[in-house]
Amino acid sequence: MWHQKLILIFKDRQLRNKILFVLTIFAVFRLAANIPISGVDVGELRRMFAGNQFLGLLNVFVGGALSNFSIVMLGLGPYITAIIIMQLLTMIFPQLEKLYKEEGEAGRQKFNQYGRVLTVPLAVIQSYGMLILFQKQGIISSLTSFHFFTVIITVTAGSLFLMWLGELISEKGIGNGVSLLIFAGIVAQTPMEVRQLLVGLEPSRLPFYFLFFGMALLIIFGIVYITEARRNIPVSYAKRVRGQKMYGGSSTYLPMNVNPAGVIPIIFAISILLFPTMIANFLGAGENHFLKNFAKNLTDFLQNPWIYGTLFFTLVFLFTFFYTAVTFDPRAIAKNLQKMGGFVPGIRPGESTAEFFRKILYRVLFVGAIFLGSVAVMPSVIQGITEIKAFSFLIGGTALLIVVSVALDTWRQIKAQLKMREYEKF
Repeated sequence: MWHQKLILIFKDRQLRNKILFVLTIFAVFRLAANIPISGVDVGELRRMFAGNQFLGLLNVFVGGALSNFSIVMLGLGPYITAIIIMQLLTMIFPQLEKLYKEEGEAGRQKFNQYGRVLTVPLAVIQSYGMLILFQKQGIISSLTSFHFFTVIITVTAGSLFLMWLGELISEKGIGNGVSLLIFAGIVAQTPMEVRQLLVGLEPSRLPFYFLFFGMALLIIFGIVYITEARRNIPVSYAKRVRGQKMYGGSSTYLPMNVNPAGVIPIIFAISILLFPTMIANFLGAGENHFLKNFAKNLTDFLQNPWIYGTLFFTLVFLFTFFYTAVTFDPRAIAKNLQKMGGFVPGIRPGESTAEFFRKILYRVLFVGAIFLGSVAVMPSVIQGITEIKAFSFLIGGTALLIVVSVALDTWRQIKAQLKMREYEKF
C-alpha cells in the first residue's frame, strides 16, 4: 500500500515538483544553519547547551543552528512570537479581531503582514539578548560596537530569511512552511544524537537503555493515538423539496479533535519562556545595580528545573485553550450548520447548538491540554528515571510530537491531493 502511494506521488508531476521544492528549501535551510558567525568558542558553546535543558530544547528546534552560532541561530522564534502577540491583541482590539476573523483571505493576509513587521524588532531584541548571554558566559570574546551591530543585523536578517522560506513552502510547496522547517531542524539533529548515544553506551546500564527505548515506543504510540483521536458529533440534515426532487435527509458527523491545537501551544510556550531570558540579558548588560540583580534573580529563577517544568506545563495547558478559542468558533459553526439545514439530534439549532459544541469542545480539550503539557515536560521525567542524559529525538517528547504531527498532517495533505487527481481523471 505504501509503495503504491509513493509510486503515484512521483508519477504526478505537479505533486512531485512540490515535494522536490520542499526538499530544496530544506537543503537551503541546512546550509544556512551551518554557516557560523566568527569569534565564538564552539566547544564551550556546546558544553553550555548540554548543561541547559531549555537552551538544548531550543537548539533542537533550530536544527543545531544555535549551538553552531549560525546566521539563522534564532530560527523562526521571533516570527512565532510576533504571531502570538498579534493573536493576543485580537482579544484586546475588536478591529484587529474583525480583520483576522471576518474579512476573509485579504484580512488574514494583512494580519500576517503586521506579524512580519513585528518580527523585525523582536529579532533584534532576541539577538541582542543572546549575544549578551554568550558574552557573559565567556563563549564569545568582547566585540567592538561595529562588530556587535553587524552580528545583530546578520542574525535578524537570518531570521527573516527563514520566515520567507517558510512562506515559500506554504505558497508553492505542500504543508505548513513554519511547521515543516521546525520538523527539518529536529530531524537533522537525529543522526548526531543517535551517534552520541551509541558512543556513550555502557554495557552495565543496558536495563536503563531498554527502559529508555520502551518508553520511547510508548510515547510514540500515545502521540499517534491522541493526534488521530476525534470526538464525532452526530449531525442530521432536514429533508427539503425543490421542484420534484427531494434533498437532504442524510446523517453524518462533525469530527472534533481531542488535540485541535496540534503542536502550536508548545511552540508558543517555548517562545514565551525564551522572552524573559532575553529581557534579563538585556537588563543585565547595563550599569544599574538594581537591574543587574533583578536580571540575575530572574535568570536563576527560570533555570530552576522544577520552576521551569511547572511554567512550561502551565503555559502549554493555557495556550491550548487560548489557541483553540482563537481558531475554533462554536457559534460560527452552529450558524453555518443551521444555514445548510443541519442540526444535532436533540439540540435546538442556533445558540443551543453553539453552547453544546462549546461544552463538548472544553471536555475533549481538557484531555488534549493535559496530554500536551505532559509531553512538554516528558524529557525531564524520563531522563530522571533512566539516568540517560542524551536529549534524544526518541524520548524528547516535544520534538517527537512535532515530528509525528507534522508528518501526519503533511501525509494527509498529500493523500488529499492524490484523491483530487483521481476525481479529476474520473
